[in-house]
Amino acid sequence: MIRNPYLEAIHTQSPRFESTLRSISLVAGTDATVLITGETGTGKELAARAIHAGSSRGDGPMVTVNCATIPDDLAESTLFGHRRGAFTGALQDQAGLVDQADGGTLFLDELGELPVSMQAKLLRLLENGETRAVGETGTRRVDLRVVAATHRDLEAMVGQGEFRADLFYRLCGVPIELLPLRDRQGDIDWLFRRFLEEHARKAGVALPRLTARATGVLRRYRWPGNIRELRQLAERLVIFHAGEVVDVEALPASMRNSEQGGASGPFAPGFVLPDGGVDLEAVESDLLRQALTLAGGNKSRAARLLSLSRDTFLYRLKKFAIE
Repeated sequence: MIRNPYLEAIHTQSPRFESTLRSISLVAGTDATVLITGETGTGKELAARAIHAGSSRGDGPMVTVNCATIPDDLAESTLFGHRRGAFTGALQDQAGLVDQADGGTLFLDELGELPVSMQAKLLRLLENGETRAVGETGTRRVDLRVVAATHRDLEAMVGQGEFRADLFYRLCGVPIELLPLRDRQGDIDWLFRRFLEEHARKAGVALPRLTARATGVLRRYRWPGNIRELRQLAERLVIFHAGEVVDVEALPASMRNSEQGGASGPFAPGFVLPDGGVDLEAVESDLLRQALTLAGGNKSRAARLLSLSRDTFLYRLKKFAIE
């Protein structure tokens, strides 16, 4: 079996996330278009590279496009290229990123930022493998695979007219959802230790040692920056507190302030159990229904209200037979 260094670089002890990694491994061996969703910092680009490396195109190019950084007026030329004289300043033929990815993988990062005007051309590329540069009279065929990623709710954008429905359904045939760190049970402590050891080894210094209070803060924190934020915190503590005992006061002010802010900060709000107890399944069922009502029936939005992945939310709807 060929090693996939990018897949091996994604570490977890969470059974749910291990299932996601198996899905990545399986889909990598196909030529299917893949849509990777997940919050900022969950590792979408790493997952895309794992898919490319594990595919039959692994020896070909992988061209990454950050759709959020392309000016609207240059999007078509950047992606599909242009011919000499097509517009003012087009002094020579220029190949687009689509042409550069021929024989490999085109990774469209932050797909939700792609201008609506470009979405029809992307759909044609996905459907027929056809491309046409600005100023070109006919179409050409390219052989590439498209992997896209976004942190935005494309389904909601379709409803708001900000994203083409036909493109959305063409992309989401093989969805890969990357769980936020707060939903990866057991991974916070384990990954944080790995990151501390990694940075301490590189720096040649002793590990910082966290108190129980500090560890409790890390476990309660909701990690809006996900794995990226966790890794950066580990590096920070190794730099400033190598070999020391680290208490809450050494943690970033944003984390301390958020915990003090209670439900208004990125911490799960507390719940006071009444003396008589509760019917936990009834509470869960009621919360699911409330979230659906608040979200106007949009399941992705309702899942976010409960800090659940969409798959987990759908599973729980099925569990309680909620239509």
